Amino acid sequence: MVQGDKTGDDPLSEIIKQYIAKKYNKPGAVYLGVVHRLDRPTSGVLLFARTSKALTRLNKLFAARETQKTYWALVQKAPPKATDRLVHYLKRNPKQNKSFAYAEEKPDTKKAILTYTVKKKLDRYVLLEIALETGRHHQIRAQLAAIGSPIKGDLKYGAPRSNPDASISLHARSLSLIHPVKKEPLTFTAPVPQHDRLWKACK
Repeated sequence: MVQGDKTGDDPLSEIIKQYIAKKYNKPGAVYLGVVHRLDRPTSGVLLFARTSKALTRLNKLFAARETQKTYWALVQKAPPKATDRLVHYLKRNPKQNKSFAYAEEKPDTKKAILTYTVKKKLDRYVLLEIALETGRHHQIRAQLAAIGSPIKGDLKYGAPRSNPDASISLHARSLSLIHPVKKEPLTFTAPVPQHDRLWKACK
């Protein structure tokens, strides 16, 4: 998990603080700003800020949607089309920690948009490449489930069985943005999980 919660498990943010303290020999408390998050069972690229000024600038980029996020997802059932733009209205249920996708707008829903493309067909699974236009709670998981293609291992959204390590086969592949100070284009790409033979077949 990215930040601490009621489970008391060590979050990634604390592990990174320890890394920074050791790498840069920093005494005392280390600052680390959480720019965005990934669901706990997913993998992929995450961006953190090492100063409060950087956090403010990066938050503005994300709020203005001046970033490009690309995800990879493994699904057992191929979606109806090879490529499509999905528009749903999501309603979050905090008690279930789940979002429900509707085709029409309803009270307390938020519009969710993504575009997917079938990138590769494996023996029993299909690799989708997904570009997000909005960033909603469990958006990719809920929208793919709504079209009958739940993500491998995602029991919460209709997958028939879990992955052995309790992960789901959703990977934040890349993140692109303009450096808030240098104004240079940056792209960060995360390698797929190396312990999973299916992910390794997707490279």
